[in-house]
Amino acid sequence: MNKQLLHHSRFYEQITISVFVGLMLIVLSSCQFNKNPQLPPGAPNDGELDLPVGFEAVVVADSVGPARHLVVNENGDIYVKLKRAYETGGIAALRDTSGDGKADIIKTFSLDQTHGNYETGMEIHDGYLYYSTQLYVFRYPLNPDELVPDTTRRDTIVIDDHEHGHHEHIGKPLSFDNEGNLFTAYGAPSDACQEQNRIPGSPGKDPCLILDNHAGIWKFRADQFNQVQQESLNRDANPDVAPTGIRFASGLRSIVAMDWNPVDNELYIVQHGRDNLHSMWPQLFTAWDNAVLPAEEFGRVTEGSNFGWPYCFYDQFRERKVLAPEYGGNGDEVGRCSEFDNPLVGFPGHFAPNDLKFYQGDQFPEYYRNGAFIAFHGSTIRNPYPQAGYFVAFIPYQNGEFSKDWDVFANGFTGVDPVVNTNDSEHRPVGLAVGPDGSLYISDSVDGKIWRVMFKGERSAFGEEQLANMKVIKETASNIRYPDKEGDDLQKEVPVAGQEVYELYCAACHQRNGEGVAGRFPPIKGSTKIQDRDSLVTVILAGQNTPDYEIQMPPHDFLDDEEIAGLASYILQEFGSEGDSITSDEVNKLRESILSMD
Repeated sequence: MNKQLLHHSRFYEQITISVFVGLMLIVLSSCQFNKNPQLPPGAPNDGELDLPVGFEAVVVADSVGPARHLVVNENGDIYVKLKRAYETGGIAALRDTSGDGKADIIKTFSLDQTHGNYETGMEIHDGYLYYSTQLYVFRYPLNPDELVPDTTRRDTIVIDDHEHGHHEHIGKPLSFDNEGNLFTAYGAPSDACQEQNRIPGSPGKDPCLILDNHAGIWKFRADQFNQVQQESLNRDANPDVAPTGIRFASGLRSIVAMDWNPVDNELYIVQHGRDNLHSMWPQLFTAWDNAVLPAEEFGRVTEGSNFGWPYCFYDQFRERKVLAPEYGGNGDEVGRCSEFDNPLVGFPGHFAPNDLKFYQGDQFPEYYRNGAFIAFHGSTIRNPYPQAGYFVAFIPYQNGEFSKDWDVFANGFTGVDPVVNTNDSEHRPVGLAVGPDGSLYISDSVDGKIWRVMFKGERSAFGEEQLANMKVIKETASNIRYPDKEGDDLQKEVPVAGQEVYELYCAACHQRNGEGVAGRFPPIKGSTKIQDRDSLVTVILAGQNTPDYEIQMPPHDFLDDEEIAGLASYILQEFGSEGDSITSDEVNKLRESILSMD
């Protein structure tokens, strides 16, 4: 070969080798630092979220409707529970066909209105999409080639066939173990099992018979049809039902956040603590106590577990369960509560935990491996202090146990600081799901915004420096930190006549601005009930059950005539049309009229 040609050949061979080595270094660097080119770009300002350094978020969908739980299939399709099926559709199915992380196909299905509100509860298990309504657990077979499942092939797995009274705490979350069992919760239609529900000073029923078929977790077979909760309930009316469920755990007032942990093969929950310590027992608990107690409990649940509701609640400051005031407790006494299960972590009260997901993905740094994400939906009853929650927390799993020192993982949902009224928050995180690539998905119950959170930093370098910004948020954000007893009191000024009664007994539900909480408590601002003096006083005295709202208003006839007169006058002038004050004589006449009809 010509020397010149040989020289050129070797020269090009060296260039080829150099280019190849360079490309390999780029690939290896990309693998080492997890800068995954397949992840879509994040949204400007990460969709308004605050995240640890190295994380980005893309907005998958902006307004699918009031979303609850969600799941992500192996092919990346997303299924979102939509509350109020009669308005927006039961389930939204989302698909991204362009790879930009945003859903360009959105369809709704399961529009059957005869089985109750869709509420919470949805999981993918063994190729089926399982979902619950208030009174049923259904499933559809999934076909990865089809976004919407064949709705003609619906199986009924569980039938809730007994009376619940009003629909408080009736949503049914779902989890599955590795042995073909399905777990779901039956919430308590009560705050504290009082003899007179939500009436100040009313003692608790002892024993609390609600525990027979509520306030616990039941286990069913995942592949059997038409199962009911207990053998004795309505068996004659349902002769073809399959074998019944098994009560797995008790003493759990309200469970929405629940997940099976594959690391230790155990069930975990985060339960909503009870409410109204101050308004029911003002001589024992201050408004500040009411704002931060009792704890929201993250715990492991094994067969036979009993977490003590309604007899006890967990005090995260004392790190123990204490006797509830309905059962003779004073905020410090333990009594029978030493017999019940304690949580692993006690979060501040009324954060409202609505979903729990363990992380086994490979995308996030090792710090997140096997840890627990919790979506806190946000409080309604912290008045007169700012409402709290409205963020996603993370509990690290280290050295074979969960840390008590939890992190803030995602914040910024509220758009305001402080949150004075629940409806002031722009978004409220409620559902969590881990996608096949390890991304974390978060749903919002206000407009139905869906975020996909991704890690694009250096996995090997992730540590305290990347978490520093979230630690500052945990210590300073009013929706997360403990409120200052004086500085954060939104009712510091001396209230006008009637306002103090409203703040104590009404603002927790109807909110300080009178606008209520969507789906839970009706608004009084602008209501026709407050335009008529007699109607307003009658509702205060006798209570009211408002359709389409979960919580029934109890009678407030325990207030004296002067207190009701001041309260009604304040409501009229603050939220209705201005007019003359209502007198105690007017209240007394209406009270006597109501009594004569009983």
